[in-house]
Amino acid sequence: MRTFKAKKAGQNKRGLSSVLSVARGEVPADLALRDARVVDLVTGEIHCADIAVAGTVIAAVRRGVTARHDLDLGGLYVCPGLIDAHVHIESAMLRPLEFGRLVAPHGVTTVISNPHEIANVCGLSGIQFMYEDARLSPVDILMTVPSCVPATSLAGAGARLESADLRRLLRYEGVVGLGEVMDFQGVIHGQPRLMRELGLAIGYPIDGHAPGITGAELDAYAAAGISSDHECSTANEALARLQRGMHVFLREGSAARNLQALLPVISAKTEPWLAFCTDDRDAADLLHEGSVDHLVRKAVAAGVPLVTALRMACFNPAQHYRLADRGLIAPGRRADMVAFSSLEDFRPRMVWQAGRLVARDGEVAGEWGGPDDASFAKVLHDTVHVDWAGVDLRIPARGDRVRVIGMLEGQLVTEQRILSGRCQRGELLADPERDLIKLAVIERHHATGRCGLGFVQGLQLKCGAVASTVAHDHHNLIVAGADDRSMLTAARAVADTGGGQAVALGDQVLERLALPLGGLMSLASAGELIRLQSRLGAALRHLGCGNAQLFMSLGFLGLEVIPELKLTDYGLIDVVAQKVVPLFVDA
Repeated sequence: MRTFKAKKAGQNKRGLSSVLSVARGEVPADLALRDARVVDLVTGEIHCADIAVAGTVIAAVRRGVTARHDLDLGGLYVCPGLIDAHVHIESAMLRPLEFGRLVAPHGVTTVISNPHEIANVCGLSGIQFMYEDARLSPVDILMTVPSCVPATSLAGAGARLESADLRRLLRYEGVVGLGEVMDFQGVIHGQPRLMRELGLAIGYPIDGHAPGITGAELDAYAAAGISSDHECSTANEALARLQRGMHVFLREGSAARNLQALLPVISAKTEPWLAFCTDDRDAADLLHEGSVDHLVRKAVAAGVPLVTALRMACFNPAQHYRLADRGLIAPGRRADMVAFSSLEDFRPRMVWQAGRLVARDGEVAGEWGGPDDASFAKVLHDTVHVDWAGVDLRIPARGDRVRVIGMLEGQLVTEQRILSGRCQRGELLADPERDLIKLAVIERHHATGRCGLGFVQGLQLKCGAVASTVAHDHHNLIVAGADDRSMLTAARAVADTGGGQAVALGDQVLERLALPLGGLMSLASAGELIRLQSRLGAALRHLGCGNAQLFMSLGFLGLEVIPELKLTDYGLIDVVAQKVVPLFVDA
């Protein structure tokens, strides 16, 4: 295996002595941004200055600098490049190169990516692909080492990372910490494997994942050295973590839209401990709503001062991940900058990453790319292996009342609902009139034939079925439908495609989307992927489904580390108790 090697943060071809010569005014800068209104995130002031760039860094911020090239900003405001504090690139279904091309026009210059989605499918080979492809991107994609691969022992994943793998990965350039520790119950109770992982990461930021945990359990989780959490859905949850010295990342993804509920926690005292993240955001939302810039606009519209919002989007995440070379418009900092025209409506006009213009007026600038077919990632192409002989979607009626996964709008947490099932000829069936849809998770990594069955309420699927190999974090084949025939058609269509998503009605495949990279990512451009996803959406509307985020929501119904009830290939999981529970309550 080749050595992972990400872009060096702050690397500057000019050298320190040359930068200092520019700072002293003895030699001209490479670039001067003239007539800029600089947003100072230390003092909170806005002052007029020229910004002198030497190679990849800012050499001076003052009037009267000389430069080989001048750009008159005409009074545009300039702030540091935005930093997404926590994101899974795979959730956008784009390779890192295309992800970077999509978010750069939104002012994002640094991404803290946790590649644990592809790691759960392809292990080290998947992480290697993400590292190598990230180097081609117009944004700086830094990474946290995936912990908890697999997330727990309650789902069948495609790969496993051992302590030796984590030890090796933590030494690579571009790695800034240990990725979110998913098995919070394992941490709280001192599970030996997790204690070894945490021990390896001493001295690094350790990201957390502890939805709903309070009191003594939260004390234990924080005492383990966990330094952040992005799973808060209420202000009280966020405050409890702040009180324990943890950083809180305010999240606004596509399925989990938590920002509005968390805004009340922002104050002059708490702000240094807060940052923005998108976590899981699909390509269409990134294109049309934005990335971290979208969170900045929402916060400002709700009354948060722009300087405060920008600290949370720039300086605070840099501090958390110990990136001393970025997060401010100041001498010696990397020339990651965003020019914009309005303090009330933050819209990036120009974006520089390490001194290079990477986006202008909503479009990526410059040439960025590599192998079009990602042929160097062939190991990611053959990842769907299903034992169809072992797959049986029938649910014999063994009682009247069943446990049902109850979805909550805009949340990843679910309820455990006890409902009466619809029984016909001795079998339990879906009941679309009550929005009670059958759910199956089919093991797809090792052809074990294992299949978990249950029901979900909240997908708004009226008829037919959907299937996907995007099912966090194990990424088995997840299927939801109003009847078994449609479910099998959709599931087989996804498998025959080599991974992806499909919509079916009866024996007919209405639409499918290929995700050849681990069953998670497309080789298409962002625009082409969005076009293909819109066709899936049209097929869903044909079935009478009004849930525009159905596939994103579906992907989290198997995540056995977010309460309260989830489904994996082992069956229904009580997340808090971390055990398999029977479908029938009164069996």
